[in-house]
Amino acid sequence: MIRIAAVGDVHVDKDVVGRYRPALEQLPYRADALLVAGDLTRHGTVEEARCFAAEFGGLAVPVVVVLGNHDHQSDQQSRVAEVLTEAGITVLEGEATVLELHGHRLGIAGVKGFGGGFAGACASNFGEREMKDFVGTTEVVADRLAAALLSVQVDALVALTHYAPVPETLVGEPLEIYPFLGSYQLGRAIDSAPTSLALHGHAHHGSERGRTPGGVAVRNVAHPVIKQAYNVYQLLSDRTDAELAGVS
Repeated sequence: MIRIAAVGDVHVDKDVVGRYRPALEQLPYRADALLVAGDLTRHGTVEEARCFAAEFGGLAVPVVVVLGNHDHQSDQQSRVAEVLTEAGITVLEGEATVLELHGHRLGIAGVKGFGGGFAGACASNFGEREMKDFVGTTEVVADRLAAALLSVQVDALVALTHYAPVPETLVGEPLEIYPFLGSYQLGRAIDSAPTSLALHGHAHHGSERGRTPGGVAVRNVAHPVIKQAYNVYQLLSDRTDAELAGVS
């Protein structure tokens, strides 16, 4: 069995430092790895990245993250990623990493993702150059996720994104903003590989549970949704993808 702790949208700044740490210190007893689904910072500054690294770095379990839209706000995303990497945190953007846990190989493929919407109400790659660029970005990002998922041979495979791959985990958000919260192309990429679990954030008022058209379990782990420091999910057990007890 592999236990994965996950959270997103923690929006760390100086005033947040210390809020998550007591629960994070308990991770070795509750989970084998921690995945953070973007919006690590409030405005994407290097100073905030250092605050996140202080709060979420130096743990006794591996920490793997993707960036979110907030982490791009100050156009310092490359430096933000450098600060996190220097703190021993793995940052994914179109790549995969493999963790050796309890004799099993856990693969994690990650991208930030992008918007575009879902079947029946999605943007199309047609018309103005601006619209083509918007949808083209989504398609490129989804292709990178699919390639990353297919690049590893593992016992269990997790897709980590910030934007949502399915509309079910957006329920609670205004329908008008669904195209800015996720895209069906991400779900299609997840279904292109033997993915065990998909984790995302971004939708603060969304719902926790969904599934891709191909049947992959999707969980919205945005902090405002799960309302605790992290949820724990288990893989490679008789209760595949079942939630374990969370912590506040």
